Amino acid sequence: MTQATTAPLVLHMPAPSASELKAARIAAGLSQVQAAELMGYPVQQGSRGGLQSRTWQALESETDERTMQGPVFAMFLLLTGQHPTHALADKALISVS
Repeated sequence: MTQATTAPLVLHMPAPSASELKAARIAAGLSQVQAAELMGYPVQQGSRGGLQSRTWQALESETDERTMQGPVFAMFLLLTGQHPTHALADKALISVS
């Protein structure tokens, strides 16, 4: 038996601006720390005792030159149910005929 092949999924994956990333995080109802943990960015103890993600802070900063790569942003949108054209689905729940 041969396995059917499908064409690779093509997603529009531009890098977000700092304000687009912040808006997507807020729309997902996540703090910077929660968003960083979701995407595997480092989280550390802040100077005032709480957790923080300096990496995520930099990505949302209008003055920092660092930006999130487009494919990483596409995954963030998929994981938070915000991608405009695609959604993640459990393969076990998809009926293939």
